[in-house]
Amino acid sequence: MKRQGPGKREQGLEKPSRLRVIWVAVLGVMVSAGCAHNPVTPAQAAGAPTLTGDLAHPGHTRGWVDTKLYFGLGPAGHPEQGISESAWRDFLDREVTPRFPAGLSVLDVYGQWESKGAAAPERLRSKLLVIDYPDNEENRAKIAAIRAAWKQKTGDQSVLMVTEPADVSF
Repeated sequence: MKRQGPGKREQGLEKPSRLRVIWVAVLGVMVSAGCAHNPVTPAQAAGAPTLTGDLAHPGHTRGWVDTKLYFGLGPAGHPEQGISESAWRDFLDREVTPRFPAGLSVLDVYGQWESKGAAAPERLRSKLLVIDYPDNEENRAKIAAIRAAWKQKTGDQSVLMVTEPADVSF
């Protein structure tokens, strides 16, 4: 093994030593920056006043759920086939809004569905309907009626439903 002279050993130690000093300085700045902020209270985070006294839009909820319903409109590459945008809006106006007038969201999504006995999934233009509501028998029946109405209108085998507990505030 070849011995290094004193100058080379010191140079070799200087680099890791400088890197350590820089690294410790960077960590120190990051840690102190993370501790130097003023915490935001939930009231400050909300910004605007919270709705109160409104059963459809309570300030805080208990026992609410978030339900997502997926509706296939027709082949992804052929907007002229299947359900048109105006037919979708008509369905929304007739079947969904009267059941949940307090609010809902609709998103355009792409989906795939493999029908029973099909060789491959079909690519679909789809709508995602999101509704948050108190979890009770009446609202669950409304969701079931919406799904049944769509299947009757379109002949679809299914309307995918995903329901999860939700912590909702307005």
